[in-house]
Amino acid sequence: MADMQAFREAVTAWAAGGPGGPPRELAGRLGVRTAVLVEGPSDVAAVGALAARRGRDLAAEGTCLLAMGGAMSVGRFTALLGPHGLGLRLAGLCDEAEWGYYARGLERAGAAADGFFVCAADLEDELIRALGVARVTELVGAEGDLRALETFRHQPAQRGRTAHQQLRRFLGTKKGRKIHYGRVLVEALEPARTPAPLDGLLAGL
Repeated sequence: MADMQAFREAVTAWAAGGPGGPPRELAGRLGVRTAVLVEGPSDVAAVGALAARRGRDLAAEGTCLLAMGGAMSVGRFTALLGPHGLGLRLAGLCDEAEWGYYARGLERAGAAADGFFVCAADLEDELIRALGVARVTELVGAEGDLRALETFRHQPAQRGRTAHQQLRRFLGTKKGRKIHYGRVLVEALEPARTPAPLDGLLAGL
């Protein structure tokens, strides 16, 4: 939805200290009730793909997926969008190592943490474990990246790493690859194999 993209851009500019006040009028016109805070665009791609698979239109439901550009931005976004800002319900997904930033940001903003779900390492790790190394490798091949993966696996830095670890690193080695595979891996999931953090997030929206 183009208007929801405009809201994302307005919020991101506002969080970065840009000119103008909070986009209250736009939020009201679009009926935005919930902001889903994730670290980057690959997380947005994965959450959006799972919602689509389940026949849901999050924008039409008043839910906006927001990539914050890193976990350390969560304090600004929770303050701007939570109870003392636009008054939206907050939800989200984060990496285990980054949960401290989220917890502190939510506490300072006076926002509840029950809509937030933590990945054991990160979302890519969760998806690889859910699908299995063989299936992910098969999907990489179907996307035309198998030669690149094999070249990557033979790099000295990858020696001694498990196939799972190599795949996880590979997904982040080229700009746009994590975003692309965030969608591809989610679309390949069997419903019963959806990672718990991703499943819990969607179920709570």
